Amino acid sequence: MKILFVYYVPSGGVETLNRQRCRALRQYGIEGHCLYYQWGAGMQNNADYPVYVTTDDIAVKHVLDSHQFHAVIAVTDHLSFERYRLMGYRGKLLLEIQGYGPKHVAREQLTMAAPQINAYADGLLNPCTPHIDELFAELFPAKPRFRFNNCFDHRSFTYRSAPKLSHPVIGWLGRLEDNKNWREFLHIGHHLLSYYPDLEMWMFEDHTLSSPTEREQFIQLVSSLKLGKHLTLRSNVPHDQMQQYFSAIGDSGGFLCSTSKVEGAPYAILEAMSCRCPVLSTNSDGVSSSVYHNVTGKYYNLGDIAHAVTEARDLIENLSLREQIRAGAQFHLQNNFNPELYCVNFIAMLQSM
Repeated sequence: MKILFVYYVPSGGVETLNRQRCRALRQYGIEGHCLYYQWGAGMQNNADYPVYVTTDDIAVKHVLDSHQFHAVIAVTDHLSFERYRLMGYRGKLLLEIQGYGPKHVAREQLTMAAPQINAYADGLLNPCTPHIDELFAELFPAKPRFRFNNCFDHRSFTYRSAPKLSHPVIGWLGRLEDNKNWREFLHIGHHLLSYYPDLEMWMFEDHTLSSPTEREQFIQLVSSLKLGKHLTLRSNVPHDQMQQYFSAIGDSGGFLCSTSKVEGAPYAILEAMSCRCPVLSTNSDGVSSSVYHNVTGKYYNLGDIAHAVTEARDLIENLSLREQIRAGAQFHLQNNFNPELYCVNFIAMLQSM
C-alpha cells in the first residue's frame, strides 16, 4: 500500500511529522511518499523515502499515475483535491489540519474550504487539537473524522549527554511571526536577567520564513531590551543536531519556552521532552495533549509576563519538581506518542474508509 503526503514546503513540524511517519509506517507495509510544492530548509534532513518538489501539473500527474496511491493526505491544502480528481486520481482524499495559527483564521479557512471539502474529501484528520475538533464537528458533521496524536520516535531523537553549562539557558523555537509570539519570549528573558544575570537565550528559527518587517522589529526590540550579549540566534539547524541543543538546555537548569498564541500539535515541545528539556508554555490549545501543568511541563497565562517569570523561577529553582517534570514528560511522550501507536491508529483510519 502506498500513501502520498502533500504539503506546501518541507519545513518545521510538518516536515518532521512526514519524515517520522513515513519511516514508522514502512514497518507495517505502508510506503509513504511526500510531495512538496517548493523547496524548504527541511530538505537538508536525510530522507530515505521518495520526496517530490514540484507544482507542475504534468509532473504531479506522473507521480499519481505511477504509484496508484491508496490515499492522498493533504495537510491544509484543500484546493489540491479537485485538481487531483481532474488528473484522474480515484483513491481516497483526506484533509489533515496540523494548525492554522489563530483560531479565527482556522474558522475562516475551513468555512471558505467547505465547498471543496464537502465535494471531494473522504475524511478529516487532526492531532487531537481541541479547536480543530470543534470546527470539524460543527462544519462537517457528515464527514468521517479522525483524531490521534502525531508520532514521535523517542529512540532516535533523545537525550544526549554533554558537559554541563555553568549558566541557565532558555530556548525558543519558531518563525518570527505574530502567532509564535517571539516578543513575549524576549520580554520574559529580559525580566529573568534580574534574577539570573548570566542567563543565555537561544532562539532557533527558519530565516527564510520571516518577513523583513518582522525581522526589523525583532532587531529593534533586542536592542531596546539590551539583550544582545545574552541572545544567540540560530537558523535552520539540521534536525538531528537539535538533540544536543535541547539536552544542553535541560542540563543547564533552563527550559524551552513556548510563547505561541495558538498551536496545533507543536513538535518542538515533544522534541524537548524527549531530550529531558523541561517546557514552559502558554496554554495554546494544541499543546494540551502534551503539557500537563507541573506533571509534564508548566503553563503560564498568555501575555502575563510576571506569571511567566514566577513559573520560570519555580522550574529553575525547585529542583525536585524539575526532575519530576523531566521524567514525567519522557514517560508521557514514550507512551502516548510512540510510532507503533500512531501506526495502529493510522491503519484503523484507512480500514474504516
